[in-house]
Parts: sequence; structure tokens; C-alpha cells
Amino acid sequence: MHDIKLIRNNPEIFDKALKKRGETSKSIEILALDTKRRETIEKLEHLLTERKILSKTVGISVNNNEPALKNIRDDIKKMKNEITSLESTLREIENDLESLLLTIPNLLSDNVPFGKSETDNVEIYRWGKIKTFAFQPKEHFEVEAVKKDINFESAAKVTGSRFVFLSKSVALLHRALTQYMLNTNIIENELTEFWAPVLVNEQSMFGTGQLPKFREDSYQTNEGLWLVPTAEVPLTNIGRNKIYSNEQLPIRMTAATQCFRSEAGSAGKDTTGMIRQHQFEKVEMVTYCKPEAENSELERMTNCAEKILKNLLIPYRKILLCSGDIGFGSKKTYDLEVWLPGQNRYREISSCSMCGEFQSRRINIRYKSDRDSKPQFISTLNGSGLAVGRCLIAVIENNQQEDGSVLIPEALGSYMFNYEKIDNKGNLC
Repeated sequence: MHDIKLIRNNPEIFDKALKKRGETSKSIEILALDTKRRETIEKLEHLLTERKILSKTVGISVNNNEPALKNIRDDIKKMKNEITSLESTLREIENDLESLLLTIPNLLSDNVPFGKSETDNVEIYRWGKIKTFAFQPKEHFEVEAVKKDINFESAAKVTGSRFVFLSKSVALLHRALTQYMLNTNIIENELTEFWAPVLVNEQSMFGTGQLPKFREDSYQTNEGLWLVPTAEVPLTNIGRNKIYSNEQLPIRMTAATQCFRSEAGSAGKDTTGMIRQHQFEKVEMVTYCKPEAENSELERMTNCAEKILKNLLIPYRKILLCSGDIGFGSKKTYDLEVWLPGQNRYREISSCSMCGEFQSRRINIRYKSDRDSKPQFISTLNGSGLAVGRCLIAVIENNQQEDGSVLIPEALGSYMFNYEKIDNKGNLC
């Protein structure tokens, strides 16, 4: 959500910022509704004042047999009808204004590069050594050690396409990665763990910006609840209508949840393998902070995700997203992309985004710098730490051996009962 005062005072700056995103100017339409809203409020307040004065007159004269009393009562009745009509008009204008503001993306940070698509994203750096294989590396679902236990056919029968059953050593490895990510976030990164619901109400989806724009990419139940696309939704909405003290910030949270996306806009993309599923697991990070700390918190959050990849010895690169590829609610985003030798390319495994006041204005999350100060909106950030399924893919593909076995990263040893390898028959050894 955007600050209407900012738009009112700086319409040219607002439109210029939207143009960087490739959006059309919106200030004229917004300010026209804002003007109608303020004019309606002024008329309404004037009528309410007049009615109050006339009501007092009737009250004073109630015992007098004055002929004018009937006229006054008629005027009050007429005003009541006008007030009801104005209140209805005001609600319609405010709904139209809110609906318009809800469809407008966040304004970008000054240092976000201009671009039209992902090809214009800026690579910050690369980490890790890409292995040279003495054989042609396979994609994760083709590696002998795991291909029997990554079962798309059974999932298609039970549910449909873009679902999967994991079993035996692969299911254990997937669970180990989740636990390892959570423990790293809790112990090393000092985040607070939450167990979060995966069903949320519509207000929560609007609050984080999934609605109305991404309605087609989300799943809704018959009861009106929504399956979360990420734990960003429940974690960010924890602070709804709250005012935090200066001492409570920053608040840094993490949770592992099942996530659900219909992938309506991805027809034909990644139809094989586990890259793009309707249901997947992700460890999410969410931060509340003061606005002046948001840039340093973005770097910190991204470092938290990077630490996990470094410990797993998975090569990756850090990307600064351009204006044409950045998410709807983000001011600035870093993507982390892992190297997948089976595809011979980097693929996204984490997005860490700084949202500024965009979400906190929708959700009404504020803080006070001291007891007597006016509440201000906080800045929110969210990031993957990490997408578990994609990390599983990266571990399998980067650690595959010529005989079809897969080495288990040392960092996961204790989570995998200290086994070192999955042999080419799928057994732990």
C-alpha cells in the first residue's frame, strides 16, 4: 500500500518511480479519487454539524408549542437522508481508492538497476568451485541413487501433475535439509523459530501483497481460507494492528512450512523434475525493523541464506534483480542461484526482498521510537532460507558420482545418521 500523502505532495516523483517498473502513470486517477473523498468528507462533516445544532434547538424548544418545530424536524429528517447517502458515497469512493492502490506495486530503491527482464539482472558475485565431472552429469531425477525414490507417476495418480512422492533415503535427505536449515537459522543466524499455519484468511493474503495480483497463482478453500504460497504470509501478519517499542526491533523470524502455488503462469515451464511443483517445502525468514535499518537487514538476511549454501559446498551466485524482474511488493531483491550440473545452468533457490513500508501499511504494523512519539510504520523483509526441494536437487546433482551414487554433504552427517553416501541402489552406506 502507498502513502496517499506522498502521492498528493509528489505526484511526478510517484509516476516516475512507477515508470521505472514499466507501469503507467497512476497519480491523476488516484488524486481524482482522493479529491472526491476529501470533498465528500467535508460535506458530510458540515451536515453532521448542522444536524447537531438543529437537534439541540429541538431539545431546547421541546416544551414550547412553536410552529417552527415541525419545519426543523423536517429539516433534520432531510439531513439524515442526505447523510446516509453521503456515507454510502464515501464508502464507494474509499473502496475504489483502496482497490486501485492495492494493484500498484512497491516503489523501487534508487540502486535497483533499470531493466526489462531477467536478462538485465546484475550479478554481484559467484561463490564456490564448479566441479568438473569425468562423465556427463545427470539431472536429479535420472541419478541412479535416487530415481526410484522420486516418484512422479504415483503422485500423478493420487493427485495430479507437478506433485511428487519422496521415499527412503531421498525422503530422509529432504527432511535432513529442512532440519539443518532451521537449526542454522536458530543457532548461527539467531532467528526465532515459529511453527506456522498453512491456511490463512483473505485479509492476510492482501496484507503481504499476494492478493489481488496473484489470485490465479494461489489455492483457495471452499471456506474462503487460502493455502500459503510461503510462510512469509503468516509470519508477516503476526504483527497486524500491533505497535512495537523501539527496543523490540529488529524481530527476526523463521519457519518451515509446506507451500502451495498453482503456477498458473508457468504452463510448459519445468515440466520434468522437482523444480516447479504445486506443493513444496520452504524455510522462510521474515524480519521487522526500523526503516533506517532495512538495507543492513537485507544484507544480513541474504548472508543467512548464503551461509547454508556455503556449508553444503554448493556453488551459487548472488544476483541483484532489475526493475523489470523484481517482485510486486519488493523495493529491492537479491536472488541466490545454485549451480545445477544436470541442467548446466544456475537456478534460483532463494529470493531475499526488502519491502519497506509497503506491507506494514496494509497490515498496520508500527513502532514507537519512545513512549511519547507518534507511531511509525516498520519495514518488513522476507527471504528463503532455503527452498528445500531445490536444495535437495542441488545436493544430488553436485554430489553425484560416476557409478550413480550420491555423496552426502559433511554438514548433514548427524542429520543422516552419519551415513556418508547413498549407493546406486538407493541404500544408505
